[in-house]
Amino acid sequence: MKKIFLFLLLFNTSLFSQTKLLSWNIENLGKSKSDSEITFIANTVKEFDIIAIQEVVAGYGGSQAVAKLADELNRKGTKWDYVISEPTSSSAYKTERYAFIWKTSKVKLKGKAWLEQKYNLEIDREPYFATFELDKKTVTIVNFHAITKSRQPETEIKYFKLLPLEYPSLNLMFVGDFNCPQSHTVFNPLRKMGFTSVLANQKTSLKQECIAEECLASEFDNIFYDTSKINPKSAGVISFYKSFNSLQEARKISDHVPIWFEFYLN
Repeated sequence: MKKIFLFLLLFNTSLFSQTKLLSWNIENLGKSKSDSEITFIANTVKEFDIIAIQEVVAGYGGSQAVAKLADELNRKGTKWDYVISEPTSSSAYKTERYAFIWKTSKVKLKGKAWLEQKYNLEIDREPYFATFELDKKTVTIVNFHAITKSRQPETEIKYFKLLPLEYPSLNLMFVGDFNCPQSHTVFNPLRKMGFTSVLANQKTSLKQECIAEECLASEFDNIFYDTSKINPKSAGVISFYKSFNSLQEARKISDHVPIWFEFYLN
């Protein structure tokens, strides 16, 4: 009986192998990040399978910082690979790059990652798409960093409702810094299509200073997935700032906390 139970447990585990995704707006990821800061970031993300990064510096130092981070992860006993986008096409706002880093033993990149061009005039930092194969199934992660709240990010996010129609064969998952809470009505069209957010009422950006032990400011970062194609297991944030004596020190790493989502594909 014990052998049968163990077999069933292993069989079910193989059928529903969870993937751990982390998304992080790492403020100004570039040459300003020291070796010790890169090491801290690597130690923070090393337990995950796919890392989606926003705010990689577009100029010199950005791509090099991602390469250093991947190299640091490779020193920890697991093989990692990465891709970095071209600079986003914005001329009116701050151009940046995106990056994906992943464990090659867990996931495989299918084809080439790409910056979405159809709405690049409407979206300042057009999203970066990458399709990953997990247990012979695929998910396409849409990595995004919206314009700031003062510039009304909903004017960009409204175009996301068109992307499932543009890519009907892809299992899209929207991740990143939306500079907008998930409760905003701009996400309603996606919800009507069956998408939902992994976080609700969870602040993800850092204050300048903690007030009465409250250190987070705004509900900006999230992950939206298609409930008909993805089964959630758990989700949350990593309060990395608690490793520092002050928020000023923590903000040298980033002004956002990482968010994560553990799931398996239907």
